[in-house]
Amino acid sequence: MDEITPDMISRIASRLYNEPPNAKALPAAETPLPEPSSVAPTGMPSPPVSVPHNSFPVHSGGMPGPSALPVGSPPAVPPNPGMGNLPTSPSFPGVPFSPPGFGGVPSFGGTPTFIHAPAFPAHGSAAEVPGAQGTSGGLSAFVQSIRASHFPGRNNGLGATAVELRERQALNKQYSAQGSRPMDVNAVRGDFPILRQRVHGKPLAWLDNAATTQKPQSVIDAISHFYENDNSNIHRAAHTLAARATDAYESARQKVQAFIGASSVKEIVFVRGTTEGINLIAKTYGAKFLQPGDEIVLSNLEHHANIVPWQMVAKEKGAHIRVIPVNDRGEIMMEEYQKILGPRTKIVGLTQASNSLGTILPVHEMTQIAKRYGARVLIDGAQSVAHIPVNVQELGADFFVFSGHKIFGPTGIGAVYIKEELHDFVPPWQGGGNMIRNVTFEETSYSEAPAKFEAGTPNIADAVGLGAALDYVNRLGLPNIAAYEHHLLEYGTEQLLRINGLRLIGTAREKVGVLSFVLPSKRTEEIGRHLDQEGIAVRSGHHCSQPSLRRMGVETTVRPSLSIYNTCSEIDRLADAIRRIQRLPS
Repeated sequence: MDEITPDMISRIASRLYNEPPNAKALPAAETPLPEPSSVAPTGMPSPPVSVPHNSFPVHSGGMPGPSALPVGSPPAVPPNPGMGNLPTSPSFPGVPFSPPGFGGVPSFGGTPTFIHAPAFPAHGSAAEVPGAQGTSGGLSAFVQSIRASHFPGRNNGLGATAVELRERQALNKQYSAQGSRPMDVNAVRGDFPILRQRVHGKPLAWLDNAATTQKPQSVIDAISHFYENDNSNIHRAAHTLAARATDAYESARQKVQAFIGASSVKEIVFVRGTTEGINLIAKTYGAKFLQPGDEIVLSNLEHHANIVPWQMVAKEKGAHIRVIPVNDRGEIMMEEYQKILGPRTKIVGLTQASNSLGTILPVHEMTQIAKRYGARVLIDGAQSVAHIPVNVQELGADFFVFSGHKIFGPTGIGAVYIKEELHDFVPPWQGGGNMIRNVTFEETSYSEAPAKFEAGTPNIADAVGLGAALDYVNRLGLPNIAAYEHHLLEYGTEQLLRINGLRLIGTAREKVGVLSFVLPSKRTEEIGRHLDQEGIAVRSGHHCSQPSLRRMGVETTVRPSLSIYNTCSEIDRLADAIRRIQRLPS
C-alpha cells in the first residue's frame, strides 16, 4: 500500500462506493455496543488511532430535477461550469456539491472532498466498527426498503472489513494529496462551549436540534460585544452608538437577504421567530384578502404554528382549510395535492421540512403548481434553513419564514421574506413607532417595508446574533453541513433499524436529520427521562405536530435530531442506551 496506482484507486472506489445497497448486509445478531463508561467524552481529545474515522468522499452530482429543491447561493460565488447553479463552498474552494436529500446521497463523479467525523473510540479501529466482523443476509422487506431509500447505490462502511477500511484510508490519503480539505468535526464541536459539560456525570450529547440548536462562541461573542459596546436604539438618533447599532442591525438584514436569496433587503422583516412570522402573514394578507368560501391548503405535516393561525383567520373570514394527505412513509401525495387545488384556493402553506418526521417536501414543484391557480404560497423554513440551501426567488415563494434559534442563532429572533410586489397589498402588522411616516390624530401614513412591519424597538442584539450565526454557517459551507448531516442520518437510521422492536416513524426517501421512533411497551416520556440520565438530550412528545403523528398511528414519539456537531459515537451511545431501556421492566 506504499504506492497507489490509478488502476488501484479505480478498483477500490468501485468496490467500496458503488455497490448496490444489498451487496453487503448487516449482521443477523445485534453487535454488542460498549457501555457508556467506555465512550470517550464528546468534544474531548481522543487517543491516536490507526484508521480514518468515518471519512467518506462527497462528490458532486447533477442538478436536482424539476421536483427537487433549488440550490441557493450563500456567499457570492460564481457557478461552476457545467454544474448549473450549484454553488462552491467557501470552506472547500472549487469543490461543487449536490445537496443530499435530492434522491439520496450525492452521486459519485467529479472532484471529491472529505468530511471527517471525530476520532472517538467507538470508531477508533476496524475491530471497533459495528458490523466489521462479518456480513449476513435475511433482512426483512421493510428494512431493505428503508435501506434502499436511505442508502441508494453506496456502501456506508457498515459491514466493512478491516482490509476495506485500510483501503478506504489509502483512498483518503490519495484524495488529500490532490488538494481536498477535511472538515474537522472536533474543531466544530470546540466552537460550542455548551457541549463541554456533563449531564448526570455523562458527556452531553445534544440530539434535540429540531427544537433548538446550540450557539457557537462567535454568536455569543457578537451579542456580548453589542451590549458592551454598541447598545442603543436604532434609526432615530444622531449619536455614534445609534449609528453603530443601526449599522449592525441593518447588516444582519443584509446577511439574511443574501442567505435566502431575496432580491432586496426590503423583503426581509425581522420578527420573534417562525410562529410570529406566520401570524403576521395570516393576520395581514390572509385577513385582508380571504373571502367566505375561499380555501387555504396546508399539508398534513405542518407544525401547529402553520395550522392554528390559519384556523383563526379562516373562522373569522368564513374560509375553509383543505389538507394535503401523506402516504405511509410520510411523503406528500402529489396527485391528491393537485386534486385539492382549485379556483377557490387562495393560500398554500407548506413546511419545507417536517419537524416530526424529517420529510423534505418538494416545495419548488408544489409552489409552481399552486401558482397555476393564482394562489399565494408561504413556506415554513424553520426545519430546513439550517440544513438545505434555500433561494426564495428560485422557489417562487411569496412568503418564507424561519427562526434564528434553529440555525445556531439566538431565541426571540427570526425573519419573514415578503416578496416586494406584495408590499403595497400587505397591511401593517402592528402599530407604533418606527413603522410610521407621519401621524396625526386624524390619520397615519406608514413607512415602506420593512419598517412598515417592524413597530417599536426591535430585538437589535439578537438580530446581530442571527447575523453572526449566518456568518458561521457560511464559513463552514451549508452544502458541507448538509453532506455531513446526511451521513449522520444514514448512520443513525442504520443503527436504529438494528434494534429489535424499534419502529421508525417517518421513512421518507428525502429527509433532514430527524429520527423519530417508538418502542413497544415503553412510554415516550419514560424513554426521554432514561436517555437524559445517560446525558443524551432528545425530545419526547407530540412536537407541536399532532396531525402528522396521528397520521402515522401514534400520539407521541421520541425524536433524536441531528446537527453539524453530532457524531457517530453519540449515535452509538443512543442506540446502546435504547437497548438498555428495552430491558427495563415495563
